[in-house]
Parts: sequence; C-alpha cells; structure tokens
Amino acid sequence: MQTLDTPDGPMDAIVARPDGTPRGGVVVLQEAFGLTDHIADICERLALQGWLAVAPALYHRTGAPVLAYDEMDQVAPHFLAVTAEHLDTDLQAAIDVLDRAGIAPEQRGVVGFCMGGTIAFWAATAFHLGAAVTFYGSGLTSGRFGLEPLVELAPALRAPWQGHYGDLDTGIPAEQVEDLRVATDTSAVDTELFRYVDAGHGFNCDDRTAFHEPSAALAWKRTLAWFDQHLTPPQP
Repeated sequence: MQTLDTPDGPMDAIVARPDGTPRGGVVVLQEAFGLTDHIADICERLALQGWLAVAPALYHRTGAPVLAYDEMDQVAPHFLAVTAEHLDTDLQAAIDVLDRAGIAPEQRGVVGFCMGGTIAFWAATAFHLGAAVTFYGSGLTSGRFGLEPLVELAPALRAPWQGHYGDLDTGIPAEQVEDLRVATDTSAVDTELFRYVDAGHGFNCDDRTAFHEPSAALAWKRTLAWFDQHLTPPQP
C-alpha cells in the first residue's frame, strides 16, 4: 500500500510494479466494497503482464473501509459520499503516479469493476488515456456519482472502450446493455461490448458467490488483449 497526496488529504492506493521497466500503466478502480483482495489481485496480475498498476482508495474521505461481500448494508454511506469532483481529484492522483514513472498518456489505461466499471467509462471521456475496460458497471440509463448516464456519455468517449456484462445480472438488464452498445457505436473510438449468458454481477471475482470461471477467464483474456492492442508506445 502507498499513500498518495490529494487536495482532500492523503489517499491510500495499491501500487503493483512489474519487474523491469513498465510497458505502460493501468489505473484499477475498486468495487463498491473498497480495495478488496480481488482488486489487489487484479493489480498483481497486471504487473505480471508488465503494467504498472495503481488502485486508488476512492472511499478515503469516509475512512477507506474494505467491506465484506455480505455487508451490502454498510456500503451506502461510502458509495453515496462519492462525487464527480472527488473522482476527478482521485483519478488524477492515480494518473500522476503513472506520469512520474514516465508513462505517456497513450500507454495509460483504466479498468474498473462494479462501481469502478462505471467510473472507468467516465474516465475514458474525461482523461487522456489509451484504453478503458468496464466490468459490470451500472448507471447505464441513470447517472451515478453526479455523472451522466453511460448511454449519454458514450458519444464523448475519447479512449477505446471495452465492456463486460453478465446476462444474469439482476441490476443491469440486458436491454440496457444493448442500449449501451448502440450508444458506444456512435463514438469516434474503437469499442467492444461482450455479454456472458451464464454470468451475473461480480462474475469476475473469485471471492464472490457470483464467480463464473469460464466467463471470468474469457473476459480477462479479452481485457489483456485490449490493453496489448491499444496501449502502445507513441511513435517517434
């Protein structure tokens, strides 16, 4: 764990560094339960692929708790305290880590899970990034954190975006996912959206009962390929 400075005070962050010089960097955005072991594992997996990974604690203003997956009743006070202004501040602090490592904007990506998936989509409209990936981020037709709904943000995508959604996700209907597909097709960047017929919300996390290994393995393979394709060094 590392502490990053922000205008709103210190913010914890998981930082996973590859052996040798990073080929690029990825900001990893947390689930609604905080910087869980799953998020730490994602950072390590990215580092093994050569990426410098940074996961900021987006709940640092409310104590940076890490909640169990059966403590959903404890999530709301922290989730509802997050604002668009906070997100802009915290993502910039995470991106600054990549900047100090000499990683160019075209070599910077973002991946988010659950609430982090929503934020990753928005980040691809707000920051200079090379690629973005969303895992089951909500807020497709109604905004979160003071942000516009994803279907309304979609035309403003500045970075290639890839999305992963489970058809069994009771909180994100497949019809809304298809609306998002149509909306992202209007953007000026490459987009991909995948649906997993046997997966529900949280299917990528092996600490959750919703974990679906075949879907998770395929989605992760696609994620790494997306970063390999788009986070390329700038041409001389």
